[in-house]
Amino acid sequence: MAVVFCRRTTEELLITRPFSTREETMMSNQPTPIDSWPSLPLEAWQDTYTTLHMWTQIIGKIRLAQTPWINHSWHIPLYLTVRGLTTSTIPYGSRIFQIDFDFIDHELLIQTSEGARRAIALYPRSVADFYQNVMATLRALDLHITINTKPNEVPDPIRFEQDETHAAYDADYANRFWRVLLQSDRVFREFRSHFCGKVSPVHFFWGSFDLAVTRFSGRSAPEHPGGVPNLPDVVAKEAYSQEVSSAGFWPGAGLSYPAFYSYAYPEPDGLKQAAIRPDAAFYSKELGEFILPYDAVREAESPDQMLLEFLQSTYEAAAHLGNWNQEELKQLTFKMNP
Repeated sequence: MAVVFCRRTTEELLITRPFSTREETMMSNQPTPIDSWPSLPLEAWQDTYTTLHMWTQIIGKIRLAQTPWINHSWHIPLYLTVRGLTTSTIPYGSRIFQIDFDFIDHELLIQTSEGARRAIALYPRSVADFYQNVMATLRALDLHITINTKPNEVPDPIRFEQDETHAAYDADYANRFWRVLLQSDRVFREFRSHFCGKVSPVHFFWGSFDLAVTRFSGRSAPEHPGGVPNLPDVVAKEAYSQEVSSAGFWPGAGLSYPAFYSYAYPEPDGLKQAAIRPDAAFYSKELGEFILPYDAVREAESPDQMLLEFLQSTYEAAAHLGNWNQEELKQLTFKMNP
């Protein structure tokens, strides 16, 4: 059984010792909630979004080529860091390497367990140029890796080595996107902690370009029909081989604005009509998912609370209508003094 350590309150910290001048300065410089959740209008960075999507696919496919398969494709996503996104460690024989997007200094870092470190600048450049630079840098580190250069889960894909079309990079919006992911990741982890059944990590899927967390009922699901653009049906069928309630964030392609989403597979009868929270959330018949516009969260008095309400209420609706054993799957926690 998991043990959860509670954080001390501000009052307890003040009793322990007063804040130093440096700490007071740091606290005064802390971003407000609306700064922590920056504006991310899709139309303002659509070209950067599309280019960055392809760049993350290149890096994700490198991890895919070298990492043993884990159910539901859990071996391929990227993860949030304090500076961007990471592959985490990747095996290459007995050697280990890692690739990180740094959206503060705007560079791609390739590091090895021998101590080698190479940086590739992130700036407006074509997907083809980025791809060639990355692969040449890997070869220079004696990492000889081959990937399938056809993008996944996008219509009309252009092979990476041929893609001179997508070549935008707005550093400000890349940084904003990462900051949105960082806050979402933090809240998703809180939501994840209240479930003791099978649950995915919070991870960034480069195919669909979204951050996701998925809970499982523990039962098998009907075979998924497949049909995801440029994704082998066998991958989709395995990913949805068990009943799930999944939630996440994506920047808004196909929706025209960034949003949080929640869906169940298979979708139980009555889910479309289920009462969910907050008031800004709704069921999209076109997408077959519950949607909560990102701006509603960003502008809320408590973004964390609003997002958690959405995650919890949509899960409860799916679990109730799908006859999940909710009591058995609820995480019991202990609060212990430090």
